[in-house]
Amino acid sequence: MKRMNKLCCFLLSMILCFSFAGCSKENAKEPEEKVSVRVGGLKGPTSMGLLFMMEEESENQYDFKMATAADELLPLMVQGELDIALVPANVAAVLYQKTQGGVSVIDLNTLGVLYMVSGDTSIESIADLKGKTIYLTGKGTTPDYVLQYLLSENYLLEECKLEYKSEATEVAAVLSEDEQAVGFLPQPFVTAACAQNDALKVVLSANEEWTKLQGEEGSRMVTGVTVVRKAFLEEHKEAVELFITEHAKSVEAINADAQAGAALCVKAGIVAKEPIARKAIPNCNIVCITGEEMKQALEGYLKVLYAQAPESVGGKLPGEDFYYVP
Repeated sequence: MKRMNKLCCFLLSMILCFSFAGCSKENAKEPEEKVSVRVGGLKGPTSMGLLFMMEEESENQYDFKMATAADELLPLMVQGELDIALVPANVAAVLYQKTQGGVSVIDLNTLGVLYMVSGDTSIESIADLKGKTIYLTGKGTTPDYVLQYLLSENYLLEECKLEYKSEATEVAAVLSEDEQAVGFLPQPFVTAACAQNDALKVVLSANEEWTKLQGEEGSRMVTGVTVVRKAFLEEHKEAVELFITEHAKSVEAINADAQAGAALCVKAGIVAKEPIARKAIPNCNIVCITGEEMKQALEGYLKVLYAQAPESVGGKLPGEDFYYVP
């Protein structure tokens, strides 16, 4: 009888051990696989806010691609080969139309980076541009639309001659040859041009002139935005939210430490020399603006571009679903 009791106790203890072992296996969580996020950016201020993020470990698995022109990123987004892209604001609107509303803006990454540069000391306000020839890049591109808006609203469009060049380096070359010439350039070309010629300086900020016209409660001059494919957002919302959080942290880091940011700019091939990048970063208006503030700033900006040239935003303004406001 005693042997029988001992045997029963032994069997019962074995059953309990296996039961607990089974429970522990069921309760043990397998490590979650990182979500693969394919991110495309442009070699310029638009992507500078990513640089610290590219150096850090993340719960996401990022695959970063740098391009020299937005035209390289658009087909990749359309074909679903990129999940997130940092592009000019108007290009995002065009992409929205091309994908039948298949993308949403998750943040603004850059505000105005356009400046008027000249060695002409007589230019102290936008009114002083009357009668001047202004050299700029790309007819029918964002700088062109912005400049025409600023000149038109200040009754100067018919009073100025606009001379278009294919690249910012060509505008810089004109300024180096003629100190009295006026160039409309983006950063970091502004800093590079001024570094090469001490006589040159920033005479006007397009960002400040835009704000004067719009007022503090109006739209803001937006250079770059970050868009996500809606299909990816719906499937991996947490990964996208994490991207936004890490993007904001990276933006804060580059604005706080221009020296470290300059080294990363050179490493990424965005700027050739660290001294130029270090001087340019504080003037690049690198931001990470989200939610309702993002929507107000961008919506008004696109309305201005649409009034100038509907084709600049894809023929019509994006719908409410264009703006990702959690």
